[in-house]
Amino acid sequence: MPRFLSIAAAQSGPIARRTSRSEAVSRLVEQMREARACGCELIVFTECALTAFFPHWWIDDEAELEAWFERTMPGPDTQVLFDEAVRLGIGFYLGYAELAVENSVKRRYNTSILVAADGRMIGKYRKIHLPGGADYQPHHPFQNLEKRYFEVGDLGFQAWRAFGGIVGMCICNDRRWPETYRVLALRGAELILLGYNTPDHIPDQPEIDHLCDFHHLLSMQSGAYQNGCWVVGVAKAGVEEGVSQIGQTAIIAPSGEIVARSSTLKDELIVYRCDLDLVKPYKERLFNFEKHRRIEHYQPIATQTGATPPEE
Repeated sequence: MPRFLSIAAAQSGPIARRTSRSEAVSRLVEQMREARACGCELIVFTECALTAFFPHWWIDDEAELEAWFERTMPGPDTQVLFDEAVRLGIGFYLGYAELAVENSVKRRYNTSILVAADGRMIGKYRKIHLPGGADYQPHHPFQNLEKRYFEVGDLGFQAWRAFGGIVGMCICNDRRWPETYRVLALRGAELILLGYNTPDHIPDQPEIDHLCDFHHLLSMQSGAYQNGCWVVGVAKAGVEEGVSQIGQTAIIAPSGEIVARSSTLKDELIVYRCDLDLVKPYKERLFNFEKHRRIEHYQPIATQTGATPPEE
């Protein structure tokens, strides 16, 4: 019996620095209602969907920094999102900045959660591949300080049985690394959900600015195809606090084909009815890991016969 899942990818336009959580959440609620009206069973929001993307500027006041993070989920401002999901009968993926107190130690993560249509938390992921740096770059038009504000995620890449299939999560820069898709696929993932805040300018490498959209889609399309997975990538788009960010929200089939894509840099919903069984030709035949993957032959360069060790 076919396993169809109607998914809404909820692209976000810019969120101003002064925007309150309740204002941001109200936008998500409106997109959630629109998605349910379209018959969707799952809506995917973006990375750090509740705020402007604060790693793009320098913050040296601890109290100011902590104000960008959620201490609980759901919390006072986000409970309405969970309540509306239950009322509508729709699940969601949500990215946010998480402040966790673990063993009396404060830790900050770039986090996403997967929530069922009954409001139950299915899974949590903390971003592993943090881009940028921890130091202020005065010559850059904007900063990329994820390594300053976040710790490397400690939950690993996991997959959960949900929405009639097996679902994995990642965030933004994770999508550029083949290990992300491969580990999730090895966990059985059939559907990979991710949000991103990606500028269309690379201060240290402006010569490849024109390739930003291409590299973004290439990484998701190749990850989908080589691992036989559906991939849903959702953008924060447009000019936010002076930083121009790509759109290109996309739903990608296990064939690597883009089946739906955004056309604006604003709040925009794209919808697609995904047949989760389309993963089977790839997982069972072309990319059957058990039959065809040969990790025993993946030796370090220096140990291969006649190979030259890398220079130190």
